[in-house]
Amino acid sequence: MISETKISSGYSTIIPSIIRKSLDINPGDILMWTLNDHEILLKPRKKIHFNDIVGLIEEGGDAVSAKKRIQCGK
Repeated sequence: MISETKISSGYSTIIPSIIRKSLDINPGDILMWTLNDHEILLKPRKKIHFNDIVGLIEEGGDAVSAKKRIQCGK
């Protein structure tokens, strides 16, 4: 899927509706930008919910790694 948007004078842009809807991106969600060899990778980071935190406790192991995994939507 290819979509184009224009960058405004304030360096803002609009996320195309088909992408917002398919990824369930809403106001207040965080977008993570990564520059990789002159290419931009853009990924949404979803808010953490209570059940995600409970999952960290039940899962055990390295809590920091588990938190990063959940924040990245994995």
